[in-house]
Amino acid sequence: MASLLTSPLAKPKPFFLSSPPRPLTTSPPLNLAGISLTHNQKLAPFKLPSLVSSAFKKRDVAASAAAASESGDYRRIMLSDVMVKKKTDKAVWWEREWTSMDFGAVAVVVSMHLLSLLAPFQFNWRAVSVAFVLYIVTGLLGITLSFHRNLTHRSFKLPKWLEYLFAYCGAQALQGHPIDWVSTHRYHHQFCDSDKDPHSPLEGFWFSHMNWMFDTNTITQRVGEPNNVGDLEKQPFYQFLKNTYIWHPVALATALYAMGGFPFIVWGMGVRIVWVYHITWLVNSACHVWGNQAWNTGDLSKNNWWVAALAFGEGWHNNHHAFEFSARHGLEWWQFDMTWYVVRFLQAIGLATEVKLPSEAQKQRMALTSD
Repeated sequence: MASLLTSPLAKPKPFFLSSPPRPLTTSPPLNLAGISLTHNQKLAPFKLPSLVSSAFKKRDVAASAAAASESGDYRRIMLSDVMVKKKTDKAVWWEREWTSMDFGAVAVVVSMHLLSLLAPFQFNWRAVSVAFVLYIVTGLLGITLSFHRNLTHRSFKLPKWLEYLFAYCGAQALQGHPIDWVSTHRYHHQFCDSDKDPHSPLEGFWFSHMNWMFDTNTITQRVGEPNNVGDLEKQPFYQFLKNTYIWHPVALATALYAMGGFPFIVWGMGVRIVWVYHITWLVNSACHVWGNQAWNTGDLSKNNWWVAALAFGEGWHNNHHAFEFSARHGLEWWQFDMTWYVVRFLQAIGLATEVKLPSEAQKQRMALTSD
């Protein structure tokens, strides 16, 4: 998940919540569009996934974890084989530089959680129905189908009017505008489970789940300039969403209040947004910690059935990391993938074209039993 608020017009002033900060000793979370950098790191332009790039990325993460277990500087995440660094030299929350963007991200996340706590006192079935419909519209059509499979990985093509409509649905998930979201996720695949990954569980479960979003300086130092979204930046519609992003959820909240009063705000905004937040975040955290691997990806990605059920098929995450270009994540017949079923329907009626799937030769090359 990318920035929760629009980027500021000017460089934010830092705030320090304790004595002067010490130099960062670990690579730093949240790639935010519009943040000016203070270093000269440059990255090669992003290239869409291919079989060659997938093979090149293979790293023996499991062997590294085994070696780390011999050191007292690491601990194991519960019920998993993932080893994470102990935070002994830096208090992540208090002894670092905070920006206005960090405070804004925390404010949005906390306010949505507090709003959702009012749900038992504002219950009615119309409000619950609105929340469920918006869960499908913003979570499935917006985040998993549009932001992830269509915009990030270009797994299929849609007519521009439909591409933009689904992207607008994603903006209503309050996970950031498309340019920011896509950039962060492309960096995740480019540097998966390495020191440059924006949200790897090697930094801790809660870091990969949500804490990475609240340290913008760390993310920009970790991955450099957001130079991997040129395909979106040249389109006026995505620039428009970037520049006006925060006003669209405000407009939706206003419309919900007009239709159903405060219960619609609590359920249609608070409950629904928090629900989609954590489902999205579980793909980053749980799917790199718990589950099983079917493919030789060289990273920590796992297939996790219960995340797949909640996240419209995104939980078949090892499948996805093996074949990033694939519009289908549930590669087996029994692997439920609601997003793929929607893409397949759009293909059947002629709206989705150039739908990409892995070939048998590609599967053989990525199989765990292959050399």
